[in-house]
Amino acid sequence: MTTPADTLTLPPLLQVLKGRTLSVPPVWLMRQAGRYLPEYRALREDKGGFLAMCYDPAASAEITLQPIRRFGFDGAILFSDILIVPHAMGQNLWFETGEGPRLAPPLAKADLSSFTPDPSRLETIWETVRQVRAQLPAETTFLGFAGSPWTVATYMVAGAGSKDHGAARRLAYGDPVRFGAIIDAIIETTVTYLDGQIRAGVDAVQLFDSWAGSLSPAQFQRWVIAPNAEIVRRLKAIHPHTPIIGFPKGAGAKLVDYAEQTGVDAVGVDETIDPFWAARSLPAGMPVQGNLDPLALIAGGEALDSAIDTIIAAFAGRPHIFNLGHGILPDTPIAHVEHLLARLRGA
Repeated sequence: MTTPADTLTLPPLLQVLKGRTLSVPPVWLMRQAGRYLPEYRALREDKGGFLAMCYDPAASAEITLQPIRRFGFDGAILFSDILIVPHAMGQNLWFETGEGPRLAPPLAKADLSSFTPDPSRLETIWETVRQVRAQLPAETTFLGFAGSPWTVATYMVAGAGSKDHGAARRLAYGDPVRFGAIIDAIIETTVTYLDGQIRAGVDAVQLFDSWAGSLSPAQFQRWVIAPNAEIVRRLKAIHPHTPIIGFPKGAGAKLVDYAEQTGVDAVGVDETIDPFWAARSLPAGMPVQGNLDPLALIAGGEALDSAIDTIIAAFAGRPHIFNLGHGILPDTPIAHVEHLLARLRGA
């Protein structure tokens, strides 16, 4: 284990992930490398499609670093996509303009045995990590990530995103053995993927379960908590000192069971959760990340200031990373991000 003395020499965000409470919380924003930045839009216009950029290490490294140069966030999040995992597993992946991702063949009808895995797709992302690591300021914590099995499976089964994740939920209820095999395969590739990210240079990783909120309590236990616990168990066996953040969006009161049973080092809290409830209910001393509403950031003014102050007050005395409750939206004014940072840092 890292000793307290050693912890003091780490970057601020990594200190918090190791359990230290700071008077000024470190900050990063989910999707901070993205469409709200003019430099990102210019690069995307030059490079072409989103997936092509994900598989261009130089471009992805540049996008990862853009918000660090502009804002000096305490954390850099790898620019990539959660669907790299099914793509590496052999499912075809492309993005339709204005409609989002498409995967074929959908696993609602096809079988995993029809896929031809392509591990080189993971290697490309690991090269991006190496390029970012070589350029990242020493005070900035580098975060890798992957989608959690349930969320990834919703896309793989339906072949696209959906509002209610009905295809995956039907398969999970109707044929839990087959659905469990899909989850197990995702776990296997995800552990390989995150192990590679850590070896290439990330300091911590986050598991995004963006669609965890669509499940009943029993299904949440089976398809969110259990698979994430297995990923954490396997990663900790290889990298015992690398912090893991779990983010089960929409978990609500089930967040407590998630925090207690998955083994994650920190939990992300979405904007629908009362931060005072989270501070009271989550395990004592567990680092918490969140949970500003992305729309409050767009609104700015008194609404933004009030939301910031509420979150700071709620998590006072607990290790806390300031973040959004979900990803930053494309129409977010840059001036509002600057104001957020100034208010947090007392500038």
